[in-house]
Amino acid sequence: MYEGKIIKFYREKAQLTQEQLGRGICSDTHISKIERGSTEYAPEIITLLSKRLDINIEQEAIRLKNIRTRLLHWHDVIIEQLFEDMDKLNNELEREHLVQLSDYKALYSLLKARYYLMHSQPANAYKIIKQINKVAHQLPLYETNLFKHVLGMYYMTKQDYFKAIDTLNAIVYEDYNNHEYYYHLAVAYHTVQSPIMAYYYAEKSLVFFKSINSFLRVIDAEMLMLIQVKDDKNRDFKETIRRFEKLLLSCDICNAPTRKARVLHNLAFEYLRRQDYESASRYYQQSMSLKEIKSAPYLLSLEGYIRSCLDGALFSRDELIKMTQDGLAIAKGIKESLYILLFNLILFLIKKQDAEYHHYLSDQALPKFREYGYTYLIQRSEKELFNYYSKTNQHDKAMEIALVLINHEN
Repeated sequence: MYEGKIIKFYREKAQLTQEQLGRGICSDTHISKIERGSTEYAPEIITLLSKRLDINIEQEAIRLKNIRTRLLHWHDVIIEQLFEDMDKLNNELEREHLVQLSDYKALYSLLKARYYLMHSQPANAYKIIKQINKVAHQLPLYETNLFKHVLGMYYMTKQDYFKAIDTLNAIVYEDYNNHEYYYHLAVAYHTVQSPIMAYYYAEKSLVFFKSINSFLRVIDAEMLMLIQVKDDKNRDFKETIRRFEKLLLSCDICNAPTRKARVLHNLAFEYLRRQDYESASRYYQQSMSLKEIKSAPYLLSLEGYIRSCLDGALFSRDELIKMTQDGLAIAKGIKESLYILLFNLILFLIKKQDAEYHHYLSDQALPKFREYGYTYLIQRSEKELFNYYSKTNQHDKAMEIALVLINHEN
């Protein structure tokens, strides 16, 4: 079986017809049957064909048999987010031409799509997704669920979190031993402000990450669980800080600056919620120092930093405007529409342009927040607009927003 596939692959690569390859060895009809695996053949024939193609058929067969093992190893390092190993295996597999004639071509393509998503290349991932979707009904069980996982992750990159949740929930966990998808479900639920479901799936992902001894992903899951219970008024804030400090120590031990930046950002938000603006600004700044400037994660922390400085009156008006304009320029440069909206809103706040702020919030920002499912921003914006309309005696608009808020509660 393997020999026939290999012979066909190298014959076509050498641009030989079946008749040319078999000349003096066997008929083109026999070559055709060998390639299809539909006939028995003497080992001597394979030896002669291999010599003509200048290949070592035994070594090629071993390479072909090992492709599944190599692909599963690649999947493991993708799950564990070991980028150096991930990139090395990607380069090796790109040079492995036998992947295309193995039984694992679809598995390779799906893992390649995951690889692209890990490297913030959703357009390249989507090209593969479109191709796989054409044959999705023919995929084996594992690949069927991997396809749903990849598709759910793709929807998350496009900020379509509700579609991501539906897709990830369609995975049959008995047929898919990569329970990392629980983590992605938790992230999606967190983003749409469903903390109970987010905590539930984050905890399930924590069990999985511990089972595979992936300490980096354990940090991810524990961080996600920690920020779900931020609204528990009975929780001791000192205990919260202790758990954050423990996570920061884990990041240092694992030499994980990207994760440390995330932990610092969430710690800053905890202080911002409690109106400790100096502490919030300090931790936002520490988080920013670990991030690439021209990136969405940097802009996320910068937005929090500026809000802390604004609410805490830590800088002058001109200094705040300069920081916000710098952030807006970065957002425009990397085409981050969310942060363009957020920095424009902050500029109105700094300049105390109340009417302009709420007009922009209502007509520009809120529709986009709703389109992309930014639940936290949607709810915050609706409450701000309700308070503004009530204060300015715009009773019809206030009532309209009130009905929306009531529907959220139900």
